Amino acid sequence: MTGVNDDVPGGRELLRVEGVTKSFPGVRALDGVDLSLRTGEVHVLLGENGAGKSTLIKMLSGAHRPDGGRILVDGRPGPKPGGQPTPRTSGQSDPKTGGQPDPKPNTRPGIQDGAYEREGRGEREGGAEGGGESAALREVQIRSAQDAGRLGIATIYQEFNLVPGLTVAENIFLGRQPRTALGLVDKKTMYARAAELLARVRLDVSPRTPVGELGIARLQMVEIAKALSLEARVLIMDEPTAVLTSEEVETLFTIVRELRDAGVGIIFITHHLEEIGALGDRVTVLRDGRSVAEVPASTDEDELIRLMVGRDITEQYPRRRPDEPDEPEEPGAPLLRVRGLTRNGAVAGVPVFADIDFEVRAGEVVGLAGLVGAGRTEVARAVFGVDRYDAGTVEIDGAQLARGDVRAAMRAGLGLVPEDRKGQGLVLDASLQDNLTLARLDRDTRGGLVDRSAQRRSAAAVAEQLKVRMSGLAQPARTLSGGNQQKLVIGKWLLADTRLLILDEPTRGIDVGAKVEIYQLINELTASGRAVLMISSDLPEVLGMSDRVLVMSQGRLAGELSADEATQDAVMELALQPPGGNPTSSNTHTSSDTNTSTDTNTNTSNDANESAMEGSDVR
Repeated sequence: MTGVNDDVPGGRELLRVEGVTKSFPGVRALDGVDLSLRTGEVHVLLGENGAGKSTLIKMLSGAHRPDGGRILVDGRPGPKPGGQPTPRTSGQSDPKTGGQPDPKPNTRPGIQDGAYEREGRGEREGGAEGGGESAALREVQIRSAQDAGRLGIATIYQEFNLVPGLTVAENIFLGRQPRTALGLVDKKTMYARAAELLARVRLDVSPRTPVGELGIARLQMVEIAKALSLEARVLIMDEPTAVLTSEEVETLFTIVRELRDAGVGIIFITHHLEEIGALGDRVTVLRDGRSVAEVPASTDEDELIRLMVGRDITEQYPRRRPDEPDEPEEPGAPLLRVRGLTRNGAVAGVPVFADIDFEVRAGEVVGLAGLVGAGRTEVARAVFGVDRYDAGTVEIDGAQLARGDVRAAMRAGLGLVPEDRKGQGLVLDASLQDNLTLARLDRDTRGGLVDRSAQRRSAAAVAEQLKVRMSGLAQPARTLSGGNQQKLVIGKWLLADTRLLILDEPTRGIDVGAKVEIYQLINELTASGRAVLMISSDLPEVLGMSDRVLVMSQGRLAGELSADEATQDAVMELALQPPGGNPTSSNTHTSSDTNTSTDTNTNTSNDANESAMEGSDVR
């Protein structure tokens, strides 16, 4: 794709990227990328992991500098979110500095002297559509986050940039606290303004709450409130819905639409294709560091996938065994057997999970579904030995595992890919080679010395098998894209000869191409006689890839569904079932831990299900 398409509806042009390039050692991250953004527009940036999206937004936020190309920004003030433009001239009080005058006279609010190097008019001279003003853009050098802020560019990263020990309000205004006339932090004003911002994002928490006490979804809303406090004209949102529930996603969309209506230009990155048509106006597709297409947000999903990956993906959930795709073999003997697994909670009589019974057989994928707080991750961690449990047994091939012994679980052939791959699955500053061979150090050690040559050979083989995009095995894991980091975590267990792999949110934050590669890997694992226990908040993924689906509700197994019986309605009916209740679907086989015989005739409508899903992560 060459040039930038100016013949699109919308307001004046706020931002333009022309032919930007960026290289890192051994990697051409960006190779002539073009992008434009207008006032009152949601511009979706789409691409596979490793396509260059993160590098591009880091350039716009001041974390990286381009090797070539230009970044141009409209230097005029834009409307504040939720209000009218309020230009500020020299000497006026600045609400962001607690009433102190702006120290640097400037006729362009929000842009400090020296931020612009030279003026450069783009292809559009004269009036801008919808704006009726001069369409002058100025080429800028964004050297830091402070430069980006002065230009009115705010970024909400997928990884949160918050300090756990500070309050919500202190995080929102970190480094920009309102001041009294004496120069002291005006806490009263800070907490009052923070409360207003939290109300805008519909977050019902006190601004005095320490951030470390909040869950992931609430942390995301605090990040959004922080961005709103900057009164940005350009807002970049990197995978903002990845950790949000359905209800929280709708709240976020409402906020984004309000910002768009106020004239803010929004760059929105997502891997959820259904979100594009619901929210976006235009889409720019990146592939292998190049901008390959700019299309309307109404473009068909199959076409978007083709543009992203450069090929057609015929099946989104290709659950099959490669050797006999039409006539899969029956599952083999049980590899994992869990009986009566129970963990007591902090409150007497309210267990974290209780009486959990299930089996996973060789050659099958068993999905574990449920709402947030149902206990799925807690059960997986207990089975692997990370967390304690108070009663029950875990058996591998009929041999009982010791409680809380991760090493014993690993020796027995268990592996766990955690939901937090960065915090729990990787050593981010270690090399790819060290991460891939971490679970088999004992095999690569002779006489107390690690055989680095053997490690290098095995790591190279699995990296090639998984198609990890890298500059070399010495590359730090931190520098990989999300999809390639996930491949690294899975590859670690492949090298450890894992027989049963527990996957907790295996495709969260991963593009559709990488997802299919992981699904194909699951097929290869089961075809070789191994097994997979998969936890996912993506319900279509659970249904599409599982041979059986176990559904948890409030710490208990509510039922089991075969692949033929498993539908979204059937799963949700079980997931919403109260403890001791009875499923209403005739297609439901209640597991042995839910010994109820009362037949209820509760007909839960789809609308009721949606209402009851408050706090759910099933999307």
